[in-house]
Amino acid sequence: MPKMTFINTDGTRLEVDAPIGLSVLEIAHRNNIDLEGACEGSLACSTCHVIIDPEWYEALAEATEDEEDMLDLAFGLTQTSRLGCQIIMTEELNGLTVALPAGTRNMMAGE
Repeated sequence: MPKMTFINTDGTRLEVDAPIGLSVLEIAHRNNIDLEGACEGSLACSTCHVIIDPEWYEALAEATEDEEDMLDLAFGLTQTSRLGCQIIMTEELNGLTVALPAGTRNMMAGE
């Protein structure tokens, strides 16, 4: 089974099983990783924002315009930022490494 690594905000790394067909958000939730996903993967928020390790960024499918629009709302946006709900695991992504941003901005909570 493919694996992926999450890097927590404190720098700790956690390698987990990453079943093919699941999103990074779903994999995070299965492993009790603190990745919010307030809209439950419906591409209506930016709370599943992750920072892709630069060596993996080009391996991902390009972000859609809708994803880019949501990313514009993300806290701590970087050149390799993506939404975890939009990255679906494949065999080619075995070893994918993503970092959790220092914070999130939940527009759905009426902040």
